[in-house]
Amino acid sequence: MLINFSDTATAFRNKSNFELRKSYVLFSTLAKPWVVQVGKVLSEFAFKTHLPVKGLIKSTVFNQFCGGESIEDCSDSIDGLIGVGVASILDYSVEGKESENDFDRTKNTVVHSIEYASKKTGVPLAVFKPTGMGRFALLEKKSLGHQLNEKEQAEWQRVVGRFREIAQAAHDFNIPVMVDAEESWIQQAVDDLVEQLMMEFNKERVIILNTIQFYRHDRLEYLQRALVHAENNGYFLGVKIVRGAYMEKERARAEEMGYPDPIQPDKASSDRDYDAGIRLLMENIQRVNFVCGTHNEASSQLLVSLMSEYGIDPGDRRIWFAQLYGMSDHISFNLAAAGYNVVKYLPFGPVKDVMPYLIRRAEENTSVRGQTGRELGLIKAELRRRKQEKHQPATLPS
Repeated sequence: MLINFSDTATAFRNKSNFELRKSYVLFSTLAKPWVVQVGKVLSEFAFKTHLPVKGLIKSTVFNQFCGGESIEDCSDSIDGLIGVGVASILDYSVEGKESENDFDRTKNTVVHSIEYASKKTGVPLAVFKPTGMGRFALLEKKSLGHQLNEKEQAEWQRVVGRFREIAQAAHDFNIPVMVDAEESWIQQAVDDLVEQLMMEFNKERVIILNTIQFYRHDRLEYLQRALVHAENNGYFLGVKIVRGAYMEKERARAEEMGYPDPIQPDKASSDRDYDAGIRLLMENIQRVNFVCGTHNEASSQLLVSLMSEYGIDPGDRRIWFAQLYGMSDHISFNLAAAGYNVVKYLPFGPVKDVMPYLIRRAEENTSVRGQTGRELGLIKAELRRRKQEKHQPATLPS
């Protein structure tokens, strides 16, 4: 089955002309790197000096990429998406915290999102970032295999406790939870902990999903090992696959510290391994649930074709397509219209606290080749189509 990702009528059917024009202005702005960088500096300054910029940010970039400031604020966005067949993942996108109180607050918010999802139509999955549960430096030390002192060991046990509490809530409310991937130098501790939780909670069904970033050249081999480990230890493997989000930072650190670059040599290599990962997961679908997180039409079409080849129904709950809220609606809504399981990452949190997330989205739309141009082209095509449709002469009855 071929999906027509150029069908803008389906892609934007929940958007008014005003909303489309507003998105067009925003993406046009994000296409200018200097504007994004100046905006980043000015927004940080404005919040530090308590300038009244929250309203401006909320009415523009926040509303494009976020569902609200609280879980409950996201209700209208969730309802709007499920009205066109697209589900939501509540993503508490507060970052950069370092205190135990902040980590506990984040953990409690994630648990609340899981409970909320169990009662709200259209929220089949949950998610959290490992650095929302513990200090970056602690995860780094643990990943490198360095000995933790007594205080750090107690701190690590609190991190494990937060992961476990979230996993238990996911199990009790039957809402699978994905653990996002982080930078390579803290990922080993995350992988080890998530694997332990899968061994415990994924015996009967997938409750915990780990995330694999295929911009790393070692991740296809890691996925192969994870499949073998799940088979040998009698649990179901849960995986979210993405291309990745930290490439520039990874390369710079590797060069600065003089260790081998963990990143693929080029985008073609990332694409190759990502698609190989899709094929590998499909070959092992009897023991796997997975989320295909991608803004790439070719990879989305590949999974559609493989599902057809393997005789798997588009609505099979073991497989989900995922995109970020506010981006790639032409993929999300056209897949959903064809009956496939689609989710949008729906970030939420106080405007000031989600600024790091919003800045990443802005920088991504500036740096990812073709991303902004594709969004602008699709919006222009839909506005043109609507204008032409409006001026079509009325058909007289025969």
